[in-house]
Amino acid sequence: MSPRLCKECVLRLKPYIPGKPIEEVQREYGLTDIVKLASNENPLGASPKAIEAMKKACDNVALYPDGSCFTLRNALASHLGVQPDYLSFGAGSDELIREIGNVFLEEGDCVIQSDPTFSQYEGAATSNNCTCCMVPLHEDFSYDVDALIDQFNEHTKLVFIANPNNPTGNMLPHKDAERILDALPERAILVLDEAYYEYIERSDYPNGLKWVLEGRNVILLRTFSKIYGLAGLRLGYAIARPELISLIERIRLPFNVGSIAQVAAIASLQDQDQVIKSRMMNSDGKNYFYSQFDRLGLKYVPSEANFVWVDVGQDSKQVFVELLKRGVIIRTGDVFGWPTHIRISTGLPQDNERCIKALEEVLGSISSKG
Repeated sequence: MSPRLCKECVLRLKPYIPGKPIEEVQREYGLTDIVKLASNENPLGASPKAIEAMKKACDNVALYPDGSCFTLRNALASHLGVQPDYLSFGAGSDELIREIGNVFLEEGDCVIQSDPTFSQYEGAATSNNCTCCMVPLHEDFSYDVDALIDQFNEHTKLVFIANPNNPTGNMLPHKDAERILDALPERAILVLDEAYYEYIERSDYPNGLKWVLEGRNVILLRTFSKIYGLAGLRLGYAIARPELISLIERIRLPFNVGSIAQVAAIASLQDQDQVIKSRMMNSDGKNYFYSQFDRLGLKYVPSEANFVWVDVGQDSKQVFVELLKRGVIIRTGDVFGWPTHIRISTGLPQDNERCIKALEEVLGSISSKG
């Protein structure tokens, strides 16, 4: 038998399964008109100010970017009302999740998360040879706060909460997040992944920034990939007290944020009108989906993000394939352990309507065959 060349924990890692890209669907099905509602992207795209800034930045792509993200760091700090040393940047929040795991986890530690949720939290635990305790959500997909707290012990090191949760879209209210934080063991850190923060409409969203400024063991994760429409540039950031940020900065790779991403993010912060338009379009899109799911008799979770989690009552993989044939890409629920659910991102109004029309056709076709 050949000797094992890698760490045993690497063999236990589950590769991330991304949403199907448009180009692949075009090749497989010979389609040209495709609607992608699979990856929670902003259908309005990036701010025109960001696009203009990126064009100008292309003149300097032969040069390495500012490794400290100085201008971006100061612009974002001003936007958030924190000092620059409260921030760390990564190639998307995914990189920061792995960095947090690499910095704070030691063998024997335990990561706690809900289930289903974003897969990279488990990856951070597995890659550091730690256990990952998955706490099922309630039947209505809300967080089971009591069950999460019951798992806390002397081995607990990181508690990941996606808020809103991905793939379900439900939100953990402030009072429940505060209960978790107050029950947290002294050696543990609460990581609040707020990738969809800018889409929140409810008033009882946790004030994580307040906890950070109070010096609590809290790390916030946010991104420019979602409402700012810069997913292709891969730029996320962490907010935490400087003592925690300095540890993350120790292992951050040099030049991990490209120069074009930096200038695009700065310009995006200066165009809050685009953020407002995106939030309004998303709200309209969710309400349209709700009305159509009600009409079709489908159960769904009211969402605080830019997608809706819905039970179609059929094999999600079969529904996925049939929708692909009609030029619509969605996300199947089986990868999250829910084989009859699908996750649909909100798109432009005409894209949402096309998706519902195709979904109704597919469900009708499957039912008639059954």
